[in-house]
Amino acid sequence: MKTARLLLSILALSNLAAPCFGASAGNVEKTASTTNWNQAAAAHYLDSREIWWQSWNAAKRDHTTVCVSCHTVLPYALSRSSLRNSLGEDTPTEQEHVLLNNVLRRVTMWNEVKPFYPNSKSGPTLATDSRATESVLNALILSTYDAQKNHLTDITRSAFDNMWALQIKSGERAGGWNWQNFHLAPWESGESQYNGSVLAAIAVGRAPDNYRNSPKIQENLRLLRGFLRREYGEQPLLNKVYVLWASAKLPGLLNGRERSALVAELAAKQHPDGGWSVNDLGTWKRRDDTPEETKSDGLATGLTVLALEQSGAGRPEAKRGLAWLAQNQSQEDGNWSAWSLNKKRDPSTDIGRFMSDAATGFAVLALENSH
Repeated sequence: MKTARLLLSILALSNLAAPCFGASAGNVEKTASTTNWNQAAAAHYLDSREIWWQSWNAAKRDHTTVCVSCHTVLPYALSRSSLRNSLGEDTPTEQEHVLLNNVLRRVTMWNEVKPFYPNSKSGPTLATDSRATESVLNALILSTYDAQKNHLTDITRSAFDNMWALQIKSGERAGGWNWQNFHLAPWESGESQYNGSVLAAIAVGRAPDNYRNSPKIQENLRLLRGFLRREYGEQPLLNKVYVLWASAKLPGLLNGRERSALVAELAAKQHPDGGWSVNDLGTWKRRDDTPEETKSDGLATGLTVLALEQSGAGRPEAKRGLAWLAQNQSQEDGNWSAWSLNKKRDPSTDIGRFMSDAATGFAVLALENSH
C-alpha cells in the first residue's frame, strides 16, 4: 500500500500545473522599475545550468541519480516554477521533471541509495553528514512543489520522516542536522549547519495541509526552534537573512526586537546603488588570498529583498533592491552575477558560474514575489 501511495504521489508531482506563489502580506507594490527585466532570458539561463548539472559526471550518483547542489539545483527548484505564469507555461519544464524524478527516486529508495559522499580520511563523517544534508534538501524541494497544489503528498511526508529521523536529538547541537563541510562558504562550511537547519524550517513552513501543526512533529519543531534561537546571535548576517525569510511561515524563530534589529542592520548594509553584497553579510577569506568582491551582487540582493518582502517589512530598501535587480540582469546571459567566497574563479567556466546560479534563482524569486 505504501508503494502504491508513493507512486500516486510521483504522478501528482509530475503533473503540476501553474504554481500558486500568491502575494504575501509583505509584498511591495510592483512598479515600472521592477518590470524591466527579461523573464524568458532568466528561465533560459536557469534551464541551461540545470541541464549542464544533470549531465555533469561529477554530479552523478548511484541508481542513476544526481547530487542536489545548494548552489545550482536547489535555487533552480525554488525559483523556476515561479516564472511559469509570466511565461505562459502550463507544466514544469523537462529539466524540472528530471530533477523531481531524481529526488523522488532517492526518497522512495532511501534505504537502498548510497549517501551523496562516502567517508574519507579528510571527511570521516561525510557519509552521515551528506545523508542528513540530503534529507533536508529533499524535503524542501518536494514541499515547494506540493505547495503549488496545496496538498502534501505521501512521498513528501516520507521525505519529512527521513529528515526528522536524522535530526540531532541531544547535546549542544540538538535540534539541528549534521551538514556536509568541504570548507566552501557559504553552504558547505562551518557555519552551514545552522543554514541547513533554517532550510528545514522553511520546508516545514511552506508545506501545505497545515503540516507544521501536525502533533507528531511538535517535539521536532521545539528542538528546531530551540537550536535556531540558541545559536542565532553567533551567526553571520547571511544566515540571519535566511532566518528572516523562514520566520514569515514558521512562527517562533525571531522576536520583535530581533526582527527590528535585523531589518535595521540590513538597511545599513545596503549599497548606495540599491544592492547588497555577500561580502558584507559575513566574515569571509578566500583561500588563495585574492580580495573578495565587494560590489553589489544578485545573491545578497535577491535573498535580502525576498526576506524583507516575505517577512512583511515593506520597507523602501526592498523597493530599491528590486530596482537594482531589474537593472542588473545580464543582457547577454540572462543571469545575475555573484562571486565565489572561496577563491577567484573564472566566471565564464561552469564551476565559476555556481554563485551566479544561486544569484539568479534568488533574484527571480524576489522579482516574481513582488507581483
